[in-house]
Amino acid sequence: METNPLPLHLSHVQKPSLIINRTHSLLHSTALATLIYYRSSTIFQTLKTRDKPIFPLLFLSISELILSFIWVLSQAHRWRPVSRTAFPDRSPEDEELPAIDVFICTTDPNKEPTVEVMNTVVSAMAMDYPVDKLCVYLSDDGGSDVTLNAVKEAWRFAKCWVPFCRRFGVETICPKSISNPSLKIWRIFFQKKLQFILYILLQTEEDELILQT
Repeated sequence: METNPLPLHLSHVQKPSLIINRTHSLLHSTALATLIYYRSSTIFQTLKTRDKPIFPLLFLSISELILSFIWVLSQAHRWRPVSRTAFPDRSPEDEELPAIDVFICTTDPNKEPTVEVMNTVVSAMAMDYPVDKLCVYLSDDGGSDVTLNAVKEAWRFAKCWVPFCRRFGVETICPKSISNPSLKIWRIFFQKKLQFILYILLQTEEDELILQT
């Protein structure tokens, strides 16, 4: 296997943002250190004099420490901001690409719209990647019949949609995001058919509940 000496992407440090972020972090850290020192000295002074309630001051200090800790954690990606330039033309041949698995998780079709989940499934199946090295899995923890029948319909739709995207180089592989008028009919057809199936299944479930009661 031949290795490509050229990098697949380059990282560039954004120096203006770096200077601004680090200056802000320094000033903010100084203010936090001053605040912590003030709270600590106030607590010790209150413990000695007992001239005011100590518990509200402790709760306030603890909340400020928690917020300060959260702020410190949020500074990691701002300390050294970078921008990356990718070079798709330097990608290895299809035979050299590794196999990947895509896991999509869902639980409740009432809280996670089934149409949105199926759009994600179809988009994953239509990714520009070798077909024999791409596996898409849908994990339905709720075991819903609605999701089961919807994924069957999505699979039928993908049998036409995926080859179409690969043949004509469609960049917007998510059916929901299609804005091209010539392709919009695909999205409308897919969504309307899914909505009809979901309506029938939900009506069936309601009828079964009525009969059981």
